[in-house]
Formats: sequence, structure tokens, C-alpha cells
Amino acid sequence: MRATVPPRRTIEKAPEAIVFGTRVRKLRLSRGWTQERLAEEAELNSVQVSHIERGANEPKLTTIIRLARALGVKAGKLLDD
Repeated sequence: MRATVPPRRTIEKAPEAIVFGTRVRKLRLSRGWTQERLAEEAELNSVQVSHIERGANEPKLTTIIRLARALGVKAGKLLDD
């Protein structure tokens, strides 16, 4: 009998999370930083940074503040155009 593989769950990404992650990535790259460097500066781990940049999760307020401080911008710059 052949085992069946369950289908992969598709997780809907919130458009706002994708926009936020894109802003974080652009700022990180403009500084020439790796995800690991941003994670270190923001006291996060690189997996969190990767998920945020891909819009795979919606960060808590404290994480947004940590990212903003590490990138040298106000949190509002990450949240608004």
C-alpha cells in the first residue's frame, strides 16, 4: 500500500506584513547588512528576521521597535509610506 503525503498547508500572507517586510529588507540592504547582522543589532534571531522580511509573520510591537532602533529609524517609517 502506498503512503500518501498530506498536502502542504498554504498560509495566507497579510498584504501589510509583506509591505512591512519589504521595507525592513530595503533598509537592511541599504546598510549592507545581512539578516544575521540585523538580527544581532535588534536582539532577535535570524529566522525571525527572515520570516518578517518574507511577510510570513506579523511581528509584535516590541519587535517592530527593536527593528526600527537597529535600523536607526522611527518605527513609523517601517509602518507607513
